[in-house]
Amino acid sequence: MKREIKIGNRLIGDRHPVYIVAEIGINHNGSVEIAKKMIDVAVHAGVDAVKFQKRTPEHCTPPEQQKQMRETPWGYISYLDYRHKIEFDEAQYRQIEHHCREKNMTWFASVWDEASVDFMEKFDPPVYKIPSAALTDHSLLRYVRKAGKPMILSTGMSTMKEIRAAVEVIGTESLVITHCTSTYPCDPEELNLRMIQTLHDEFPCPIGYSGHEVGLVPSAIAVALGACMVERHLTLDRAMWGSDQAASVEPAGFERLVKYIRVSEASLGDGVKHVYESELPSLKKLRRVIQEG
Repeated sequence: MKREIKIGNRLIGDRHPVYIVAEIGINHNGSVEIAKKMIDVAVHAGVDAVKFQKRTPEHCTPPEQQKQMRETPWGYISYLDYRHKIEFDEAQYRQIEHHCREKNMTWFASVWDEASVDFMEKFDPPVYKIPSAALTDHSLLRYVRKAGKPMILSTGMSTMKEIRAAVEVIGTESLVITHCTSTYPCDPEELNLRMIQTLHDEFPCPIGYSGHEVGLVPSAIAVALGACMVERHLTLDRAMWGSDQAASVEPAGFERLVKYIRVSEASLGDGVKHVYESELPSLKKLRRVIQEG
């Protein structure tokens, strides 16, 4: 069974290099200049793509939360006003598009509602991400599928029954399913990385991992367990204001993360026992009994 999809000019799936996504998300705090710096960090680290989040605040903020007040870098404002502050408009996304083109960096976004899909279509992204929060929104799933782009489905805070129902709506063609636990940051005991194998056994499409842990080791382990895509949140500084910063990876850490992933995938091999040419000197020097054949 061939498990692969194409995002841009890259094939993603079994036996292909792991596709590494730096999730910028909302860690830019509404600043295009911060977003550009984050893109530059991602380029330097050697990732394959950066990802943003696109919402229509009135549609995606529950009514009971819209008027709740909170302290923000813009003062004591309502939660709905805060959601507007961190959303980029078309002109700002044109700047991001231009910067990514200059840096030869693929970019796309998680879409949280139908209007956001329409908005992102102006930029012809190579793929759409369905955030974990929207996995049960079957109307949105159908709407995104109608756009005719590959899809990435994140599975945080979802049951297997809900995942199966979502996949039935979407279909498995041009789909990557990412295992995820939607806790920011996530304790190691709740990462449940063996779910990568569970999803791999059940669904005939590439399986990835979207991590929110502190540290880098679990993401490398995810690759060893079969993840063909790894997504981690990127930040310039974990001390910055914002709900996702603490579960994010700083620039130097992202460089190490990419190296760990590349070493991990190179180390997996093909599962067939070989006697490597590099072993022959040791064989001649150390083995006393040579068996023919």
